Amino acid sequence: MTEEQRSELADIRAALEEHMSEVLPRRFEHSLRVAETAREIACAYGVDAFEAEAAGLIHDWCKVLPASELIARAVRHRLPIAGSPTLAVGTLHGLVASVELPERFPGLPAPVFQAVARHTVAAEDMTDLDMVVFVADAIEPGRRGDHVGPLRALVGEAGLSEVFFQCFAQGLIYVMETGRYLYPTALTIYNRYALARKSAGA
Repeated sequence: MTEEQRSELADIRAALEEHMSEVLPRRFEHSLRVAETAREIACAYGVDAFEAEAAGLIHDWCKVLPASELIARAVRHRLPIAGSPTLAVGTLHGLVASVELPERFPGLPAPVFQAVARHTVAAEDMTDLDMVVFVADAIEPGRRGDHVGPLRALVGEAGLSEVFFQCFAQGLIYVMETGRYLYPTALTIYNRYALARKSAGA
């Protein structure tokens, strides 16, 4: 990572702290942990560490917004939302941030904002960077639960796609066990990666 990139990350951290720490201090600390975890995972799999850390820092930028504002912005930006924006409100912060933050952080490349958009609902064509940020959000040190340890242990031992699949599958289990809204594309994404694993002999 270059000195210029380190300086940019420091600027992003400062902006994040100003934006979030007084409103959602725990979310600010979570974002810092996700950024650090994303950088570590990126290094383990040969993914751009700067992009991973930057995406980790800003992935929850719009979590400070109330649900009504998130829905209004999603509608205003005509975001591609599967199903009802009201039901999907818990997934909207990444999508909204991905279209609003390029103006706030013009020095960041487009893949960073795509990873931010996909860190909640994923996609059928996840890039390595997308997977890194998704996994980092799922296993950062502040996450609790019996499932987290085995997922963390996979990093560096299994391929990145497998680590992502296991995190995504665990997320689906959690959603169903707690009776939460299942985003309409979730099963399609799950089947796409499950079939890929089967084809690869996993």
